[in-house]
Amino acid sequence: MGIIQLCSLCVKMFENVENCKLDPMLSWSTLARAISEKLVLLCALLSQLSLSRACPKECSCNSNNKVVDCRGRGLYDIPRRLHPDTQELYLQDNRIRGLGSMAFREIPLVRILDLSNNSITTVSPTALLGLRTLQHLSLAYNSLRELDKRLLGPIRSLSHLDLSHNSLWGLPGAIGDSLRNLTHLGIAHNRLTRLDRSLLEALGRLDSLTLRGNPWRCDCQLIGLKLWLETYLFKGGVVDEVLCYQPEEMKDRDLQKVPYQLFHACMSTSYHYLFANIHHLESERLLRGHTHGNHAHPSSHALHVPMAMGEGFGGGGGGGSMPECETKQRHRPVNLRHAIATVIITGVVCGIVCLMMLAAAVYGCAYAAIMAKYQRELKKNEELAAAQGTDHGTADEKEPLENAIA
Repeated sequence: MGIIQLCSLCVKMFENVENCKLDPMLSWSTLARAISEKLVLLCALLSQLSLSRACPKECSCNSNNKVVDCRGRGLYDIPRRLHPDTQELYLQDNRIRGLGSMAFREIPLVRILDLSNNSITTVSPTALLGLRTLQHLSLAYNSLRELDKRLLGPIRSLSHLDLSHNSLWGLPGAIGDSLRNLTHLGIAHNRLTRLDRSLLEALGRLDSLTLRGNPWRCDCQLIGLKLWLETYLFKGGVVDEVLCYQPEEMKDRDLQKVPYQLFHACMSTSYHYLFANIHHLESERLLRGHTHGNHAHPSSHALHVPMAMGEGFGGGGGGGSMPECETKQRHRPVNLRHAIATVIITGVVCGIVCLMMLAAAVYGCAYAAIMAKYQRELKKNEELAAAQGTDHGTADEKEPLENAIA
């Protein structure tokens, strides 16, 4: 619009020049008319160039809300000549196969980028470089097998990430450092068999999470996810279901409903993750106590559970009493209490068994020593008895012989 207004101003200026009668010999009217025609033609060309720059011919654009809609246009690549002020770009339902380096460098202010339902198999680690204001990214319904940890590195404002319906085998653990402001993560219907707990713990603002449709392997490696899910749900997070796919005896069982007793083979792993979880909750309790001391808002999401948990482990009452103005603490999840009780009982039973085995070993050694000594004494007595019997027999034989001679 600025170019068109400038051209109109120039045309009016030359029309005013045409009305001037300074020197008839110069034929101002003819000259002004010719220049006006040329300017109109030039303005038309410039406005067409500006419009083509602002909106690719394959897309429809709305200059008011700065939205570019390229859905279902059969595109094989990202359209070019996009307006730099574009804030929303919709590219779903096309045939895009890959994203090259700095594929969106023309639109650094984009906030919403939807690339769902394409055929994307490869994404350059620098494909999103420069998109510092990106908030919503959808790569759902594609054919991604892996995600480079550098892809989302420069983006700190991302709040919605949808990677569902791909072929991802895993997520890089370092990606969590770039997603600290994320509120929704969709990774449903991929090929995930496990998920690193440290990655999830880095997502401190996560409100909703979709995990269904993955071939989860419910073994010792997944107990960390189970513990994190219980803490996450306790805080008010929203998650769908995690159905076990392996091993066969746990197939189609919801991980959240699998009792901890079935993880008895992972006792060392259970101890590690359980006490790591308790430490995490205790840290949050201390943080909550600090914020209460600074008159924090009562709607804080900090947990109340760890105090009772400390008492359950013999922490007792000293130093753990809550202020009178403290809101009533919520009950811990049942599975977590069962896990704590199971670990304690198992430890006590194992200690008793070890003591019994030690006592049995001591008793066996003492019994063997006593029996060996008894056998030696018995053999010695038998030898002495045999020797004494031989001496008596010789004396008895000599006595009749002496009587006969007499």
